[in-house]
Amino acid sequence: MKPTIIIGVSIALAFIASACNQNTIQSDAYGNFETTEYMISAENSGKILALNLDEGDVFEQAQQVGLIDTTQLFLQREQLKAQKQTIASGIKNILSRIAVYKEQIAILKKDKLRIDKMFEDGAATSKEVDDINGKIQLAQKQIQAIKTENAKVLGELENVDRKIEALNDLIKKSIIAVPQAATVLEKYHEQFEMVNTGTPLFKLADLSTLDLRAYISGDQLSEVKIGQDVKVLIDKNKEENQTLSGKIIWISSQSEFTPKIIQTKEERVKLVYAIKVKVKNDGRLKIGMPGEIRFK
Repeated sequence: MKPTIIIGVSIALAFIASACNQNTIQSDAYGNFETTEYMISAENSGKILALNLDEGDVFEQAQQVGLIDTTQLFLQREQLKAQKQTIASGIKNILSRIAVYKEQIAILKKDKLRIDKMFEDGAATSKEVDDINGKIQLAQKQIQAIKTENAKVLGELENVDRKIEALNDLIKKSIIAVPQAATVLEKYHEQFEMVNTGTPLFKLADLSTLDLRAYISGDQLSEVKIGQDVKVLIDKNKEENQTLSGKIIWISSQSEFTPKIIQTKEERVKLVYAIKVKVKNDGRLKIGMPGEIRFK
């Protein structure tokens, strides 16, 4: 074989060896992507009049997506409003009766001044003084009785107001909404179905960023810290990886055995520490997807 051919073959083999060496670099930690999932449930019972979302829908902000029938709640509220007007008219009648007795007391007090003056002059008897005082006291007791009655009616009015507020709250809770920016993971009910309070309607999660939960050994603790930037690798194909940027946001303070899904049985019995790396999701990341971390 000619020397030039040998040199060319040697260079090619060197490149292949170098590429193989790059692909066999071991990552520092392995794990799976996760995020916080939460359920939106019905806050009122009734028929779903609208539920405008599907699995996979992405919402950029909070918004209403559906409604549970509020017809009966509306009718109950109208009945209470009519009842409130009836009670209010009764209060007006009570207040007018109090005004009448107050006017009577004012007149009686004028008569009392006149009779007291006459009694001092000997022109009136003690019986006349006692009679006028008795009439004033009687009128005051009648006013007090009316006020007690008024307090009872005011209590009824306040009770009706509380019932109206409760119905308003139920009507408000009949609105089905996505509370913040999120992606619909699962949908459990459709329009026109009947639901009860607490019935799950759909599941949400914010997929704009995902957390890669991985595990490191005690020997690696000195290499990591919260806020540290790291490289995150995900599978591109059978031979290649894709590299993303991540930031360590949490390091467990307690050791645990490696989860059963990680590596071999020998690896699983080792004590490790869980960490979380937050990674911005450009659409490539999915919940449960495996990932690798390299600290350097």
